[in-house]
Amino acid sequence: QLYREARECLTLLSQRLGSQKFFFGDSPASLDALVFSRLAPLLKAKLPNGKLQQHLKSLQNLCNYCTSILSLYFPWDGGESRPPPHPAGTDGSEAEEDPHKRRKQLLSVLVGLVAMLGYAFLSGIVSIQRGGVGPAGRQPVALEEEEEEE
Repeated sequence: QLYREARECLTLLSQRLGSQKFFFGDSPASLDALVFSRLAPLLKAKLPNGKLQQHLKSLQNLCNYCTSILSLYFPWDGGESRPPPHPAGTDGSEAEEDPHKRRKQLLSVLVGLVAMLGYAFLSGIVSIQRGGVGPAGRQPVALEEEEEEE
């Protein structure tokens, strides 16, 4: 039943796309990003059960859609031509292949950490509670104690 519904979903996407370049015309929208993020792995990955992949490959406009996005936005990942590999230099130029590699790695880790912390705060897993010393060095007084003092 799951495969049947997935095939139906792919068929409906194919019908909706028709002969357009993107789902809403000539420029991509967030729906295109979402659909591509689901279709590209299904199209390109080696799967143990290829029923759904074969159905997707039979929908030529969806295959062209994925190939177009891959070549447009990921030219070295999805396109047929790859950039020529840089030979590792004898003068130690291996580090010069990507001079900002370490910075990119650090930035990736930081972005991931911020994303995880943001999720933890927004989902309520972690919360910040303010407490401590009130004005003039006094501890906050509980509500019942305030009522008794009055």
